[in-house]
Amino acid sequence: MAPLLQVSDLSIAFRAGGRVTTAVDRVSFEVNKGETVALVGESGSGKSVTALSVMKLLPYPAASHPSGTITFKGKELIVATERDMRSVRGNDITIIFQEPMTSLNPLHTIEQQIAEILELHKGVTGKAARTRILELLNQVGIPDPESRLGSYPHQMSGGQRQRVMIAMALANEPDLLIADEPTTALDVTVQAQILKLLEEIQKKLGMAMLFITHDLGIVRRIADRVCVMQNGKIVEQGATADVFKSPQHGYTKLLLAAEPKPDPAPAQPQAPVVMEAKDLKVWFPIKRGVLRRTVGHVKAVDGVTVAVHKGETLGVVGESGSGKTTLGLAMLRLISSDGPIIFLGNPLQGLKFKEMRPHRRDMQIVFQDPYGSLSPRMSVAEIIEEGLGVHQPQLSADERDARVVQALKEVGLNPDTRFRYPHEFSGGQRQRIAIARAIVLEPTFIMLDEPTSALDMIIQSQIVDLLRGLQKKRDLTYMFISHDLRVVAALASRLVVMRHGKVVEEGPAQDVFKNPQSDYTRALFAAAFNLEASEHGAVAE
Repeated sequence: MAPLLQVSDLSIAFRAGGRVTTAVDRVSFEVNKGETVALVGESGSGKSVTALSVMKLLPYPAASHPSGTITFKGKELIVATERDMRSVRGNDITIIFQEPMTSLNPLHTIEQQIAEILELHKGVTGKAARTRILELLNQVGIPDPESRLGSYPHQMSGGQRQRVMIAMALANEPDLLIADEPTTALDVTVQAQILKLLEEIQKKLGMAMLFITHDLGIVRRIADRVCVMQNGKIVEQGATADVFKSPQHGYTKLLLAAEPKPDPAPAQPQAPVVMEAKDLKVWFPIKRGVLRRTVGHVKAVDGVTVAVHKGETLGVVGESGSGKTTLGLAMLRLISSDGPIIFLGNPLQGLKFKEMRPHRRDMQIVFQDPYGSLSPRMSVAEIIEEGLGVHQPQLSADERDARVVQALKEVGLNPDTRFRYPHEFSGGQRQRIAIARAIVLEPTFIMLDEPTSALDMIIQSQIVDLLRGLQKKRDLTYMFISHDLRVVAALASRLVVMRHGKVVEEGPAQDVFKNPQSDYTRALFAAAFNLEASEHGAVAE
């Protein structure tokens, strides 16, 4: 039987000015009816542009195909007209993108966005359309779907938005679903729910899937066959079990070995406490009516007590909305809160902006998205030395530059690149720059807010090793906030598990990972480590 999708000898090139760059170089693979094929590789390997070319969604004529064919159900797509492609897209082939918030129209309700697809491709309108929309929302697990028809994307959680994207993709029961990193931005429990949902729907519809990801755990769970991409080429492909059991190519072996290795800093219960919060509360008022009266509060952090000892890494985990980032920001006095905060023996609560400045040098932060936290108008040297100008104004220009050079060397970057700008670096390199900015002031305490969540597995592992090395060399104390439990397991001395603003479990990380006490912690671990979920395994969104 002929493959549903056959990509043969495909090359993709992009033209910018007079320069032509080859992004994909003579790749070949096929997808059969009802099977799942995974395209795996680092950012920039060419996996997403390969998938986009199947639907002819690349920016033509800037993008071109110097070689190859894409055949779907016996029809050649590269030479297909735009009119022909419109009948294929949405009907026969659909796609789910990585970030649903940017894929959904913020000005249209959920009902309007799904109805548009039904009307455009099937001519279904009115009551029939609403019935089908409710059926789809039920199918993808949206609770009380009738009440969500009038909701806008911003009124839904990340997992719910991704479910809406899946409902839109499945509206016309396609033969092939392309899923481009559909779970990367989601918490582990929601990720597990979305993967299970896709598997169930695939079996029900007999649909094929082309699944693009850099997460090998997902590949192992969901894919029948895997194609490993590096620098625009497929370097290895085969049955998933065979590739995982006996990888042939050096790059595949590197990917499989890239998972962060557990080697956390030892717990230091006798060491001095660096940062401490007691019964900390961050409540945001809910205001209603013309007079904007406070009718209630969102309890983002609700009576949390934590302490971080010198040289330790405190891991703080939980789903989105659990309050973990809010807790970290409150402890650094970057948002207002109630309750004592003590840093290096000094009470911080109630200090004004200028009174906080002497403490800022010893407490630093690394944010989740380095592209958003680094100024695009400043060179790397200016970004890293900015703090030195504020906290150590006595240093000369040469002394500041020497400190910048040293910081870049410590994070594994070439100091000669310090006059470049953030956009000239990869995601992993930008995160190293953000870490250099934090360590250049020689702080005691660094809060790391999801610093590896947007990175590929290999880069993630490198950043974990870098953080571990810096901690040992400088005797740093970390507060590591993440929903990626594999990374937390590699770094954390102690663990705090948060849900709905409260701590549900805490203790030495090894003890909590080995023998979790709360149902919620067990559910988190089951989702993260692909364990058989217990009766408590499904955590509601």
